[in-house]
Amino acid sequence: MGATLLTAFALMLIIEGIVPFVAPATWRETFLRLARMADGQIRFIGLSSMLAGLILLYVFG
Repeated sequence: MGATLLTAFALMLIIEGIVPFVAPATWRETFLRLARMADGQIRFIGLSSMLAGLILLYVFG
């Protein structure tokens, strides 16, 4: 299980690194807009991401 968890973490880092590598200006602007959002909006985005991940795990896992 540990190897699978490390593989998943490595893939997450690769996927998250694609946008800053390919389009750093777009990534910077998106990050600045995110920083200006209210806490509730950021929490909603985080909750939506977690739910989408859980659904994907349930469907494909």
